[in-house]
Amino acid sequence: MADPPRRRIPSPQWLLVLPALALLAVILLAPLGRSLTYSVDAPALTLDHYTALFTDGVTLRVLARTALTATIVTLIAVLLGYPYAYLMTRAGPRLRGLLMVIVLVPFWTSVMARNFAWIIILQRGGPVNSFFRLFGWDLVLYESVAGVTIAMSQVLLPFMVLPLFSALSGIDRRLLLAARGLGSHPIAAFWKIYWPLSRGGVVAGLVLVFTLSLGFYVTPALVGSPQNSLVAQLLGQRTTQLLDFPGASALGILVLVVSLALVTWANRFGGTISAIGVAASAPTKDRP
Repeated sequence: MADPPRRRIPSPQWLLVLPALALLAVILLAPLGRSLTYSVDAPALTLDHYTALFTDGVTLRVLARTALTATIVTLIAVLLGYPYAYLMTRAGPRLRGLLMVIVLVPFWTSVMARNFAWIIILQRGGPVNSFFRLFGWDLVLYESVAGVTIAMSQVLLPFMVLPLFSALSGIDRRLLLAARGLGSHPIAAFWKIYWPLSRGGVVAGLVLVFTLSLGFYVTPALVGSPQNSLVAQLLGQRTTQLLDFPGASALGILVLVVSLALVTWANRFGGTISAIGVAASAPTKDRP
């Protein structure tokens, strides 16, 4: 007679995770569950609040403006962050350390101080306005979508550079040297070898910057205007001024679903999203 299968006993190491899981459930999952309940209950079970998001002209304009702003910020971040991260992998230890410090400076600076600095730069009579006045163009970017986009790009650029640096620093440059030795053009070698190997870091940075842009609040609230508000400002207005908790909950759940869909797409397209938050990796291999 065969022995009955033994019951597997969970490893005691999993007990170390329980406090973190309990804290996560209290501060994240419980409010999300409450928001989900609010969004479908008014007072009976209904999806009217979600339907209203796509029929209300004001909400649609805010959603479109937020998506467009997040897309532009993400494109600016990758266009500036990719060459910067590549330079970091090619620089020596001292220069690489200096470049890393420049990337991390925004994390060491007060959010309010950075945004008030952008207000001074972009307002009428500021450096930007004074520069364009030299050419007869009275351009004021303060309280405009363009000003918000510029300020958000500066704030979120490190979130693109760090995943890119993590990915690019692990690429063996001897592959490029081998392609050049076989007669490949530098552009063709980059596109067929270097770019596919860096795709994971690019996708991680794109998703991280885009999702942060969707819920950005402080910079649009200070640098922008109520007429050009984004989703986070609309959420704040609905909860603090209009007291429309069901509508605000539905809007928040919609943003959450979009963010989760982007992360799922990134995991399927770019391999893994684990590069997010990683600032160091193996040293660049640039010697044959």
